[in-house]
Amino acid sequence: MNTDMITELRKVNNMAVEFNEPRETLLSIRDLHVWYELRRFGFGHAGYVKAVDNVSFEMAEGETVAVVGESGCGKSSLMKTILGLNIPTSGEVVFKGKNLAKLNTKGLRDYRFEIGYVQQDPYGALPPFMTVQQILEEPLIIKGVRDKEERLEKIRKAMDEVKLYPADDFLPKFPHMLSGGQQQRVVIARAMILSPKLIVADEPVSMLDASVRVEILKLMKALQEKYHLSVIYITHDLSTVKYFSARIFVMYAGNLIEKADTRQLLENPLHPYTTALLAATSDPDARNADSFKEVPPGEPPSLANPPKGCRFHPRCAKAIAGLCDEKEPVDFEPIPEHFVACWLYQPK
Repeated sequence: MNTDMITELRKVNNMAVEFNEPRETLLSIRDLHVWYELRRFGFGHAGYVKAVDNVSFEMAEGETVAVVGESGCGKSSLMKTILGLNIPTSGEVVFKGKNLAKLNTKGLRDYRFEIGYVQQDPYGALPPFMTVQQILEEPLIIKGVRDKEERLEKIRKAMDEVKLYPADDFLPKFPHMLSGGQQQRVVIARAMILSPKLIVADEPVSMLDASVRVEILKLMKALQEKYHLSVIYITHDLSTVKYFSARIFVMYAGNLIEKADTRQLLENPLHPYTTALLAATSDPDARNADSFKEVPPGEPPSLANPPKGCRFHPRCAKAIAGLCDEKEPVDFEPIPEHFVACWLYQPK
């Protein structure tokens, strides 16, 4: 991402959104575990992949949070559980005071009407045999909007919102007839068409050209502010997340290891992994193109057999022998509203 694009994003977002008014809690994640059973052919149970392991957080109405981390850290499993696609092994997902695990079929269906989903790969997310009109009409039909003219009116409004106009030029087109940016706008329109309270965006710009990324982020930001949407922005790219979120949650090997206000976390990262993640962020300055970033040695651990204690300790230069490799850290709050799961910050 070049310097001009970053300047443009700063104008749109003014670095980070700050919320000063008390707001109602929309989503609560409480002690969430999502484990996938491993089965060895002919030998039965062979353990678990602990994709999400003891994760807790809350987000308010109208708030945007980002979940960041390396590939394989559990972000997608967390997202699918929030969407109601995964059944938690234990813990709770509570939306507007209702526990998802206790909803019946109708309740879960109604819940999904209030959640919009923006996928990473727009071409893969759109049925190739359906036109744009059919793609956007399908959620309305499922929800029970019977009047065809009403559905068409809602479709045209959604397309105007994502700047696909004139709508009638796009309605008869199939996904392969659209550019990548246009495909992603259709995906966003589909996510917005039922007027959701929460949008889950899974790497929504990672498959797009750099110039298109800025436009899509500007679009999502404008929709979030216009409709007071809550957004969970899942990504590994800290070069974009800082322009879009109020808070950042850093995930590593199935755990949330740091949670803080966006500006606070970027200016003062506490966990050694967060520091390394920020150091590895792409530098738009061409003068630094030949420089190499210092990254932690080794690889992220297997979620089927995570290390004892802190899961980052095998790669951490600051690990405390006999503590980090033995006891799993709890959340400490060395700075108000800045939480970090690291024994370096235990009270003295």
